[in-house]
Amino acid sequence: MIGGGVPMPTCVSGVAAWRPTRLLLAAGAVLVLAEAWFVVGLTRPTPQLVSWLAMPPAVGFAVLACWTTSAAPDLAPGARRFWRHIGIGMAVIGLGGVSNAFDTILGYVAPQHVSTLTSAIYMAGLLFILWGLLRIPGAHRSRGEWLRFGLDTATVLVTVITFAWHFVFQHWERWSGGNTTGTWAVLSIVATGAVCVFAFVKVAFTGTGPLDRPSLYLLALAGGAGATGGALTPLLTDRPYLNGTPVVLPLTCFILCLAADRQRRAAGVEPAAAVRRERRPFVPYLAVFATGMLLLADAADQGDDVFGVACGTVVLVLLVAARQAAALRDNAVLVDTLDSRLRELEEYQQTLAWQATHDALTGLANRRLLMQYTGETLRTGPVAVALIDVDDFKGINDDLGHAVGDALLSAVAARLSQLRPDGGLVARLGGDEYALVFRTDDEARARQVLAELTTELRRPLDAAGHALVVEASIGLALSGQERQERQERHERHERQERQERHEQQEQQDPVTAEELLRRADVAMYEAKAQGKGRRVTYEPALDQHSAEQARTAADLRVALDTGQLRLHYQPIVRLSDAQTVAVEALVRWHHPERGMIRPDLFIPAAERTGLIVPVGQWVLTEACRQAARWRDELGALEYVSVNVSPRQLREAGFAAQVQATLLRFGLHPRHLTVEVTETAVFDGGSGLEELHQLKRLGVNVALDDFGTGHSSLGLLRTCPVDLLKVDKSFIDNITDQGERSVIAEALIGISDGLRLRAVAEGVETQAQADVLLRLGYRYAQGYHFGRPMPAEDLPAHLNAAHPAAVG
Repeated sequence: MIGGGVPMPTCVSGVAAWRPTRLLLAAGAVLVLAEAWFVVGLTRPTPQLVSWLAMPPAVGFAVLACWTTSAAPDLAPGARRFWRHIGIGMAVIGLGGVSNAFDTILGYVAPQHVSTLTSAIYMAGLLFILWGLLRIPGAHRSRGEWLRFGLDTATVLVTVITFAWHFVFQHWERWSGGNTTGTWAVLSIVATGAVCVFAFVKVAFTGTGPLDRPSLYLLALAGGAGATGGALTPLLTDRPYLNGTPVVLPLTCFILCLAADRQRRAAGVEPAAAVRRERRPFVPYLAVFATGMLLLADAADQGDDVFGVACGTVVLVLLVAARQAAALRDNAVLVDTLDSRLRELEEYQQTLAWQATHDALTGLANRRLLMQYTGETLRTGPVAVALIDVDDFKGINDDLGHAVGDALLSAVAARLSQLRPDGGLVARLGGDEYALVFRTDDEARARQVLAELTTELRRPLDAAGHALVVEASIGLALSGQERQERQERHERHERQERQERHEQQEQQDPVTAEELLRRADVAMYEAKAQGKGRRVTYEPALDQHSAEQARTAADLRVALDTGQLRLHYQPIVRLSDAQTVAVEALVRWHHPERGMIRPDLFIPAAERTGLIVPVGQWVLTEACRQAARWRDELGALEYVSVNVSPRQLREAGFAAQVQATLLRFGLHPRHLTVEVTETAVFDGGSGLEELHQLKRLGVNVALDDFGTGHSSLGLLRTCPVDLLKVDKSFIDNITDQGERSVIAEALIGISDGLRLRAVAEGVETQAQADVLLRLGYRYAQGYHFGRPMPAEDLPAHLNAAHPAAVG
């Protein structure tokens, strides 16, 4: 509260609702008494001393109001300093009033005049206020703006002095009594007050910084009241006992108290931003017009000759001003057009800069920004880079369309952005690949972040109205791992000198952003090779593995073109008599230099590079070709089983390719069985639809490695299965009568109940075969009945007496 007044009420529209304080009421009372005494003095002579009594309390209230406002707790520092300047300036003006009263009452100067000392004190107070105004923070001006402000100020000065001279001081001789020093002092004070008024208004229009704009208008009104009152002083020459200062100063002080109160109520409220509109310089034209009219009015009494010259002069000046105004208007239009073009260019540049560093679909950083950020972060500390690849995204695109695929990519981007650690960066590298970069040197912490990320990604994502659950393969690389690599490299050197040289080179060539991303990429592909939803941390050994896979993939492409691939066939037997009833086609690769390459080495490389599709097509073609040859030779074979990879199954038109292959060799669909793993169809999609089409063609469908997936039983309701191949892991220890035996027995019960054929895989002993037959299995496959063999060896195998018949 101010002056012991009531607390401020709640805010209305950002500024506390107004209620007069005790200080304002006191200042108003002083003003009323001063005005009333002045009115009395207009009717009859009054003692001069009484008229000056209102001046000290009025000034004191104004100074107290300014100082109290400057101490408001929420006031900005710049505004606090400004109100202290106003308070000090008013205190100085109050001292001037005391000096003026002293001079007048004691008769040191003529009535209604001002001594040189008093004029200097008044001028000092006004200049101090003006200086505080021009130091307002946020109202910074260029050199050109200062020049225009100075010219406008000079224009105001000349105009005010001219009008004051004409209307008020034209009878100075009678008022001043020859005291030209006091006369010019009053004129200077009036002119300085006018400049203060102009400066307050100018600042209020062009930018107030931390000040309240209405407060500045009130300050301008206070200055105007003071300047006007001083200018009207010569009009009181017929009443020498009256003086304008005792009545004008209380009015000025009261308005200043209002301004300070308004500023205090607005403390802590963000000032409204000034609307930056280009304003025409109306002050010079208004001054020219007004002075011209004054000149014409004065010249009208001086004769036709003087009046004519004055008219011509005024018209010429107005024409020049109009010509300049038109030029300024044209320039303003050009400047506005240029500003508009510059703004458009700046926006376009910002758009281009954003597009150069961000992904258009998701709004995430792109590879360029990722590399820049990672490089900058590496220079300040350890970094973890995770490469994230959405599993089976192509199937979603094929099944639900690209619009849903794009929506899913955006949803994944939003989820990753929410989960990124503080200070981290998420980027989209293209397709369904994302990268996450964050600061850490703790592998356990990095793994925890990725584990949480994997868990959250498994929560349903809304993609264009579809609730989708995604898995992601993640590769992690840490910038601190180069130390381990460096040490391993050193250990391979035999001589100490070479070790030291290598260490120096490694220290001068630390890990880079590109290298970290490459390592994360290697780890990510290893995670995909291990299955869906896996996380792998980069290790130096992965580089060798990745290089071997790349070499294997390159050689595999050559093998396809040069006929290095072969098919071997493993018998599938009927347990009751060990008779071979079908065969499974298994691809083998005999490299001319590396010899026989195991499928577990080249199949992952084929999956990673996409070669699994042409390899799978070759296997299908060769198996159907061989089955057609055996059709008459080996009548006992019911079907040939062919493994189909998930990627191959999701290829558009796979069922049509199978149908075309069967027609090509004249093979009936029932003589072909397509084996798929649970992971190929557990999430539905195009792969499941292709299986339904194969089923409609009459092709048998086998579910391979049954029992190892987490959705095996659910698949039996959605997948068109004819045959279950029970995984080897349930057969290995079946003779021990433990959990494996219980599961194997349960699986045969399920298959019988659903009228499905069950084949036990991986049978290696006669004892296992006996147990399986006792449990109800009718078909089996494994080394006990025959290893995979070339096609030419199968007839001899079938004709030989098989020793593995079950009794």
